[in-house]
Amino acid sequence: MEDKRGKLYICATPIGNLEDITIRVLNTLKEVDLIAAEDTRHTLKLLNHYEINRPLTSYHEHNRAKKGPELMGKLLQGKRIALVSDAGMPGISDPGEDMVKLCIENDIEIEVLPGASAVLTALVASGLSSQKFSFEGFLDRHKKRRRERLKRIKTEDRTLIFYESPHRLIDMLKDMREILNDRPMVAARELTKKYEEIIRGYISHIIDYFLDNPPRGEFVLLVAGTDVEDSNNKGFEELTIEEHIVLYMNKGLSKKESVKEVAKERNISKREVYKHSIEI
Repeated sequence: MEDKRGKLYICATPIGNLEDITIRVLNTLKEVDLIAAEDTRHTLKLLNHYEINRPLTSYHEHNRAKKGPELMGKLLQGKRIALVSDAGMPGISDPGEDMVKLCIENDIEIEVLPGASAVLTALVASGLSSQKFSFEGFLDRHKKRRRERLKRIKTEDRTLIFYESPHRLIDMLKDMREILNDRPMVAARELTKKYEEIIRGYISHIIDYFLDNPPRGEFVLLVAGTDVEDSNNKGFEELTIEEHIVLYMNKGLSKKESVKEVAKERNISKREVYKHSIEI
């Protein structure tokens, strides 16, 4: 007897710019029987932009316990369903992970259609090491549990990547500075959008920046691993002042910020350091 089971398509959607979608995803969205979306209103804008008219249903954090089995029932009946999140790849820090597990348990075929990723976009733009990295997603909103997690990963030598919301950003950064110490980091917001912003510096610099510029939008935070921090804090006496400035610039600081750090570390005036920065 022919198996009439359906198929789940995991479809990556743009993280901001609507042009960042693959032809393969567009063709799949046009052909499936149903599209399961994190926020149907948000996804409808994408579908309307590309003149795609397919049935739409919600599947998100708050209804996954009930909706997951409903979608599974349709898949077992032979329906083809596309799963999309508001932005990026479903299954990364969202309930798409549960749907994938359900499909595996019920022997439903899964096809992942790759595309835009906020994590990788921010990592490549950061200038921090991409040789090895650890994605932590959203840390716990409760301060105690958030700080406990930061303490557990304090000695991690990989680049650390977090998601954070604007209203918790300052508290998160302050905990990071206290527990991870003041090390190089990058804050990226509104990636691929008109007002994309990537701020590089030390954790303390990023805190100062957002105290003066109230944070908006969702953030990707990237923090250098301990090996980078430790190696960059050793043996500056063996460097020329010019090499010392370049060392900090290579860590993401502006020339002005680098001059300030070198002056502080060498205990000399910023004016003296500035003279050595002119030709850089």
